[in-house]
Amino acid sequence: MTTSVNSKPETKLTDVERIKTDSKHLRGSLTQSLLDRETGAIATDDTQLSKFHGIYQQDNRDIRAERKKQKLEPAYSFMIRVRVPGGVMSSEQWLAMDELATTHANNTLRITTRQAIQFHGVVKKNLKQTIASINDSLMDTIAACGDVNRNVMCTPNPVQSRLHSEVYELSAKLSEHLTPKTNAYHEIWLDKKKLLDTKSEQEPIYGDTYLPRKFKIGIAIPPRNDVDVFTQDLGFIAIMTEGQLLGFNVVAGGGMGMSHGEPDTYPRLASVIGFCPPDKINEVAEKVVTVQRDYGDRTNRKHARLKYTIDDRGLDWFTEEVNKRLGWTLQQAKPYEFNSRGDRLGWTYGTDGLWHLTVHISNGRLVDGPDGKLLTGMRKIAETHQGEIRLTANQNLIVAGIPSGNRNAVQSIAEAHGLIDKQLSRLVSNAIACVAFPTCGLAMAESERYMPSLLEKIDGLLDANGLKNVPIVSRMTGCPNGCARPYAAEIGFVGKAPGRYNLYLGASFVGDRLNTLYKENIDEAEILESLEPIFADYASNQKEGERFGDYVIRAGYVTATANRSHEVSNVV
Repeated sequence: MTTSVNSKPETKLTDVERIKTDSKHLRGSLTQSLLDRETGAIATDDTQLSKFHGIYQQDNRDIRAERKKQKLEPAYSFMIRVRVPGGVMSSEQWLAMDELATTHANNTLRITTRQAIQFHGVVKKNLKQTIASINDSLMDTIAACGDVNRNVMCTPNPVQSRLHSEVYELSAKLSEHLTPKTNAYHEIWLDKKKLLDTKSEQEPIYGDTYLPRKFKIGIAIPPRNDVDVFTQDLGFIAIMTEGQLLGFNVVAGGGMGMSHGEPDTYPRLASVIGFCPPDKINEVAEKVVTVQRDYGDRTNRKHARLKYTIDDRGLDWFTEEVNKRLGWTLQQAKPYEFNSRGDRLGWTYGTDGLWHLTVHISNGRLVDGPDGKLLTGMRKIAETHQGEIRLTANQNLIVAGIPSGNRNAVQSIAEAHGLIDKQLSRLVSNAIACVAFPTCGLAMAESERYMPSLLEKIDGLLDANGLKNVPIVSRMTGCPNGCARPYAAEIGFVGKAPGRYNLYLGASFVGDRLNTLYKENIDEAEILESLEPIFADYASNQKEGERFGDYVIRAGYVTATANRSHEVSNVV
């Protein structure tokens, strides 16, 4: 494979490119690192390669300084991410994940914002056994992280059950199509036969150095944009006529990551580039991936996502290049409309004649604690439920495919274990957050652990202004990398320093407009002081049905941002 880059010929490639090139298709020295009992860590180069296997090395930052004072190495452990294409798994697979959470991962299980599962706190000696157990459940962690296509997202909406099944099958096949073909994963973690000559091994889509950066795909079924399709590197929007799937509008170039103080980095929403029939989805995705493989920037990882490739060379150039590789031309995009991004909590009756229960999981964390025995409750449900468990992009859970005769039993278990919160506010039900402290090495501020208390105070402001039942999309991340998609929130919080955040306002309720920086580097008191008069103004002057994100633009608090936003306050 020929690898081209958007840079001058003399510009040096990043060190990660060297690591990938020398890795023998993602093997590196991972086997030796796992055998080294002198440290809880793995070799430095292997920390990059382990990501392709779904593993991040982390340490507990809450006790980092104390351990350093005691002349101890950091308290290393590993995050393991399990791919769940389309967010669909069986009850048996849920129980297998539950067992791993309670035996190797500090008794918690986390649903990610990409419909995957994360385990935290797995120590090195348990890594291999944990991944082997995941494989035994017919799941895997390969390509859950790293410079490849990651978990393919798909709307889990149970109301459109027949169409969901058809689109989900396409998402699962697409995920398989873009999975790396190296045998390294099976050799290292599952003790399969080793290749004597790795040079003969082929990666027909990715080539020897894989992609310049991570790549994300999501598939949405209007009218719900619950996968935030415009935040994806590549998105597919299902187009239906009289309940029949005609094909997909194709969108490309989305991405949330940026860096504070670096205006050349920015979040971007994907652009619509055309339409394709259902049977062409794998082909289109492959060609888009290969364009990014060949033209993405391998000299600067902060400039390596597809959004920069498109902006550097132009959307017309990109679309033409994709069409050229396809050997046929994407058709003109077809009309569609989104009306929401959130999950429909509670019971819904599907077109399949079965019931579906969607339960809210605060920031995706299932744990037995003072607010409920969530992990135990889901275990009891899965032990009696024969249908599916679906993970949503809003970090919630759907117990799907429940016969009418089992509905009351599931309801009773859910209520008894705190899985149903009848007092849940509309603000909280539309909020998501990243992990941040104590495990994420990139975190600058709290997110998951802090957001609930902040939202409680914001809820008080909304209630005081008669806005308690108004749905507002809010997101929080502990750093600007944007894992919880904060730049696509009507109210976004992005960590700047411990206890301090950038406040963003004005994204659209349905996710087709970014927000704009309103206040920079403010603490909780300043956040509440900033929001209180805006809520009062909104309560008094909103038009009928006007969303909060639309109002702050009309009222002049911020100017509208289309599909690309810099970290520059745009206050009028």
